[in-house]
Amino acid sequence: MRTDLQILQQWIKPHSRVLDLGCGDGELLEALTRDKKIDGLGLEIDSGNITQCFARGLSVIEQDIDNGLANFIDDSFDTVVLTQTLQAVMRPDHVLDEMLRVGKECIITFPNFGHWRCRMHVTARGRMPVSKFMPYQWYDTPNIHFCTVHDFEALCAEKNIRVVHRAFVNFNGETTELAKRWPNLFGVTAIYRVTK
Repeated sequence: MRTDLQILQQWIKPHSRVLDLGCGDGELLEALTRDKKIDGLGLEIDSGNITQCFARGLSVIEQDIDNGLANFIDDSFDTVVLTQTLQAVMRPDHVLDEMLRVGKECIITFPNFGHWRCRMHVTARGRMPVSKFMPYQWYDTPNIHFCTVHDFEALCAEKNIRVVHRAFVNFNGETTELAKRWPNLFGVTAIYRVTK
């Protein structure tokens, strides 16, 4: 399991209601259901992933989160999770608003495009980076918003969103002192727990 998913599990209370947006194949929901005994629901748009979720015995709804979460009432979940998807939605600010409307708290993970390797790649080669972590060319990437740690924290400040916890991991999936001290430069993946 990815390190960001391992870290965020620590922030989810046992027996809570969890909504996983863009739940993929259901790996996180399955682990939370097994280990934390949560009441979980996933939202996913990819039919192959939905089939895998059903095979795991998970509850999942086919829904595009870009269209909002209008079918959920306010505060209907304890935690709403969005992992490695913020940069791929049309309006991340609206998705964040909707997450905080339907959930008492939210956990968001995203790739930090301010990491020093991204900066160096663009500076040295003049092209967008392609790596094992981000294996897409600029023209076929699902990432439409290139967000940095500073960008996300500025958005939170603008919307009066309180950051409860944050963590950062490097390319090896480790939390390091460098990433803690200078997350915008050394954090590859950012992990945030936020509330209103």
